[in-house]
Amino acid sequence: MDRDVTSRDAAAAIAGDARALERLWRSHRRWAAAVALAHKPAGAELEDLLQDIAMTVVRKIGDLRDPASFTPWLRRIVINAARTAGRRRRTRLRLVGAATGGEGALDRHADGDAGDRPEALAEGRRLLDLAQRLHPDYREPLLLRCVRGMSHKQISGLLDLPVTTIETRIARARKMLREEVEFEAEARSLPVTRAVRSD
Repeated sequence: MDRDVTSRDAAAAIAGDARALERLWRSHRRWAAAVALAHKPAGAELEDLLQDIAMTVVRKIGDLRDPASFTPWLRRIVINAARTAGRRRRTRLRLVGAATGGEGALDRHADGDAGDRPEALAEGRRLLDLAQRLHPDYREPLLLRCVRGMSHKQISGLLDLPVTTIETRIARARKMLREEVEFEAEARSLPVTRAVRSD
């Protein structure tokens, strides 16, 4: 994401240019998805969350004061949307639990037909579910690195933290995720996956 291009498009979008707003969303959507993955509650559908985020951006772009701050502004929207989804899900769980007399756990599915899902997608989904157990301070940089493919320097700029802190957090997150995988594998007597090895 080129900061100058982002600032120009943000300024135009604030002024009401719909094409500039569309370009902004197109260039930031995958990044927003990675941030959403880091903060969304387990079981929430990513596509639904991205639609909510996109609608919020369209509604509120005129409130953005500084075009250069579009990326951190969007990050706040993504995190707020994920938190709202979490509150809604907890409310639904309570309502379902009250109606059924049980805890009312909702099914957790990845997008698509479960019968057609390749083994790799299932494994990726399992790792994402395990990553949801990590604290957001570790989960977000890990997913930005592994899912979005951002460099340590890019993540550092986005989160406004030193590169060394990002490197440490990602290394720590990988270690914690490996421990989660090993614990789960031990509990299920399955071989440990290699998917969380270092780059």
